[in-house]
Amino acid sequence: MELFQVLSAARITLSLAILVYASWSDYKTREVTNRAWAVYAPVALLLMLTEICLYDAAKLLPYFISFAVTAALALLLFYTGAFGGADSKAFMCIALALPFYPEGLLTPIIATVISPLAQNLFPLTIFNNSVLFAAASGVYMLLRNVAWRIRTRHRLFEDNLAAESLWKKFAVLITGHKFPIDKLQKTWHLYPMEDVEDEEASPKRKLVIIPNDEHRNQIVERLAKAVETGKISADVWATPGLPMLIFVTAALIAALLFGDILWLIITFLVG
Repeated sequence: MELFQVLSAARITLSLAILVYASWSDYKTREVTNRAWAVYAPVALLLMLTEICLYDAAKLLPYFISFAVTAALALLLFYTGAFGGADSKAFMCIALALPFYPEGLLTPIIATVISPLAQNLFPLTIFNNSVLFAAASGVYMLLRNVAWRIRTRHRLFEDNLAAESLWKKFAVLITGHKFPIDKLQKTWHLYPMEDVEDEEASPKRKLVIIPNDEHRNQIVERLAKAVETGKISADVWATPGLPMLIFVTAALIAALLFGDILWLIITFLVG
């Protein structure tokens, strides 16, 4: 194996190791230590600059363009609330480590899916794949809710929830499902997607589209009290809130093995 292949393999190994750790940490604690990115970023930069300086100095400008575009997108998504801080840092680190598809080391299983985007802005290929995987999880949630409806013959939206808007119901259907209230009390990373008001009298239930981390425990307490007094059923809407980093890690693996999945779908559809 030549030195440039060793450097490429090191960048890929570093990326996978840090992202797998970050995904695990995010899933278990919903936090990722900044030490992970403090290790990832400088090592990735050193490896990539070494490879460019030794083998292809003409890639220096495209490298910084790839990083700048990825960083701009990551920051935009962070400040609009679509990404968490760890998600944004992960993509910026990926841009430092893997700005282009490592063609000198790997070839996708379907070679034609090294898209122009992957050749010049590989982090955006990973972003596209991660969005597709996140969307696929929405399809899974929807099918799970349909199966629950058929199996239990219970209404998905009871009481005041039936009057909620169609878009709110759809958002809940693709991001969450019914959980027993005692599971919400025991499992801290389950976030309620409904709340109840005036639980002392006639409770008014409402859907919560964006789970509230700050007030999670208070919402769970209100729901539990309403269940205990028999005012609402024991199954309530909640979301496991899978961290985006899990989809990003899977997207990186898919991008390395299969390339740009979105590009593959487009090329398949257009013939």
